[in-house]
Amino acid sequence: MNLDDERQAIRQELESLRESGARRQELSLHACKRLFFDLGIRPTLAAVRDLTQTGSASDIPKDIDSFWERIRSASRVRVGAGSIPKALEDRAGELLGAMFEEAIAHARSSFETERTANQALIDAAQQEIREADIRRQASEDAISRSEARADMAWERVRALEAELALANSHGAAHQDGLQASMRRIETENESLRKRLDTEQATNAGLRDRIDALHIEMRHSTEHYAQQIKDAVAEAERRVKPMLVELDSLRSMATNYQSGLRDASRKEFDFIQQVSAAKARGDRLEAQVRTQSDELDTLTAELTTLRAQQGIDPAIAALLCAQADAGRLSAAEMAAIGTLADGHVVLPSRCPKCEEGEPELSQVDHRYELQCPECEHSSGPGQSRLEAVTRFLSPNAVSTEV
Repeated sequence: MNLDDERQAIRQELESLRESGARRQELSLHACKRLFFDLGIRPTLAAVRDLTQTGSASDIPKDIDSFWERIRSASRVRVGAGSIPKALEDRAGELLGAMFEEAIAHARSSFETERTANQALIDAAQQEIREADIRRQASEDAISRSEARADMAWERVRALEAELALANSHGAAHQDGLQASMRRIETENESLRKRLDTEQATNAGLRDRIDALHIEMRHSTEHYAQQIKDAVAEAERRVKPMLVELDSLRSMATNYQSGLRDASRKEFDFIQQVSAAKARGDRLEAQVRTQSDELDTLTAELTTLRAQQGIDPAIAALLCAQADAGRLSAAEMAAIGTLADGHVVLPSRCPKCEEGEPELSQVDHRYELQCPECEHSSGPGQSRLEAVTRFLSPNAVSTEV
């Protein structure tokens, strides 16, 4: 059996004695006997008080002193009962007296130490009691405030329940109107989708026609360029012999005065031929410039048609009007994408400051419209239509500092 079990057994014995009517002195004496003889532990105030759970700091030391007095009395009786020589009895008495004095001194020292420790425990307990009172008072105040807040919360809950009931009634009416609007929008979207399919088929034919015109224009340009090249080569072929002949005539003019008139006539003919060749070259060059302007115009039209991506202008205008009116959600804007970007017209003035000219930028396939004056911005969008709509909206992003 370990020490804890022994202590528990001693507590049970003391409880039995207490139930049988034993007093405090008897309980303390029994605890001292069991501690000293059975457990080999010197009885102390804390040990006895832990077992008996009764007695004060002044009563228990008296009981412990009574226990030691009984031990000394019993020892004197046993020593004097035998036939011990007088000298040995005196020496034994002196030894026992010294041992008793030493035990008394040690007991007093232990008593002072335990009393100091117990006083510290008492002070700590009193401090804890004071702190507990403070915490209890704070808890009571907190409970009072919590009850007040709870009452206010209940009042708020009842008001919110009334508002919720009213909102539910209004919400049902709004839900019916919303469902009717959704059905109407779905019908309109279906008709627009059919028109869009028709327009896409028409635009596919127009795109094929534009590609054919582009190929024909490229062939015509190559043909005209070849004609200009041939004309320039022909002029060079005819001019070179004339220049040689002109040099020969000029050299002969110094030696033959009579051939001066013929040389002048030939020179005049040569100059006329050069002028005619130059005039033809100018005509061909003007024709090339005209063809180049037509090519640039067709290229611009092709770029515009490709930007419009085969959507009918009326449909594009309708989508732009719906976006300006704020009737398109973010999901619908994402579904439209850049289909109507070719028909979107950028605003000429900022709606916020009415002075700056908005600038459109494109980074990583995202469009952003921003005013350089007040830094009013639409924020990054998936298309030009979304950027313009968000820029003109009163809830657009602003980067002012």
